[in-house]
Amino acid sequence: MTQYLLSIYQPDGPPPPPEILQPIMRDVTAVADEMKAAGAWVFSAGLHEASTATVVRARQGQALLTDGPFAEGKEHIGGFTVIQAPDLDAALDWAEKLS
Repeated sequence: MTQYLLSIYQPDGPPPPPEILQPIMRDVTAVADEMKAAGAWVFSAGLHEASTATVVRARQGQALLTDGPFAEGKEHIGGFTVIQAPDLDAALDWAEKLS
């Protein structure tokens, strides 16, 4: 089966208060459990906040290091899940549930 990366975007800034975050995490955990039961889940991870990021680019044979996230924006990738699915449509079904 093909593997797919499902990216989790979140707004920059501090995390939401527990009364907002707990129901979100409960739902994310439920989808992850469903993925595991279906044999689709491969790996998941949360990432540090965007302010800790370093971008590494190759320029003229040298590594150019830049502090900060890879793109200007008001949100960043906060985590990801790798799944395996028989085709893109199945992967998009999981992505919709995860969103």
